[in-house]
Amino acid sequence: MNIAFISAVLPVAVLLWFIYRKDKLNPEPVKKLVWTFVVGCFSVVPAMVMELILSVGMPSTPVLGGLYNGFVVAGLSEELCKLVLLMLVIWRSPHFDEYFDGIVYAVFLSLGFACVENVMYVTGSPDALGVALMRGLLAVPAHFLFAVTMGYHLSLAKFDPSNQRRHLLHALLYPVLLHGTYDALLMVSDNLGDSGLGMAVSGVLMVAFIVFDVMMWRWGMRRIKRMQERSREQDFDRTNPFDGFTWNV
Repeated sequence: MNIAFISAVLPVAVLLWFIYRKDKLNPEPVKKLVWTFVVGCFSVVPAMVMELILSVGMPSTPVLGGLYNGFVVAGLSEELCKLVLLMLVIWRSPHFDEYFDGIVYAVFLSLGFACVENVMYVTGSPDALGVALMRGLLAVPAHFLFAVTMGYHLSLAKFDPSNQRRHLLHALLYPVLLHGTYDALLMVSDNLGDSGLGMAVSGVLMVAFIVFDVMMWRWGMRRIKRMQERSREQDFDRTNPFDGFTWNV
């Protein structure tokens, strides 16, 4: 096992451990989590096929090309494949019984995807360690944060049947918007060229990218905390010995 492979897998392992440790109330079965991760690894295949098909309509201009590539080719393809497979794996599972579970399973599936993608990029690059460092700090955590958003809304859909369609739409729409914005800022910046104006606009886009990345972390951590709180309330309601008890005065 070479250093390039280890450096590609390490950030995935760190984030998997992070989210697993956050699931303190009723931890999910390890076998189910491993299976979800494996499904995420295989989700790369339909996503790549979909990306190849959608790439046919790629606009030739730098800005439109970057936006289309970010939001449609990458964002829509990858997040749609993740959501469909996530639904197949956990929607009817008896283990999906708490609000926080949606985030846990979404992260495991998404990081399965990110793991395969990261290994492909890192091991295929002449500067493996440099690519591993950049992707470990940016791309892999981005997939983690897209998954937190997806799992958050998937749990709302599961436990709020009256608004299920809206929450399911949000479980796809918001990750696509986050993913598309993340990729488009980088792709448009990269497409603008080396002219003075192009470099100036690229600089502005990179500042916007950094701000956006920080905001994604803030949103993600808030969603994690909110679902932990909802799971605690949910567990209390199940175990409350006074539930339904009426005091006679």
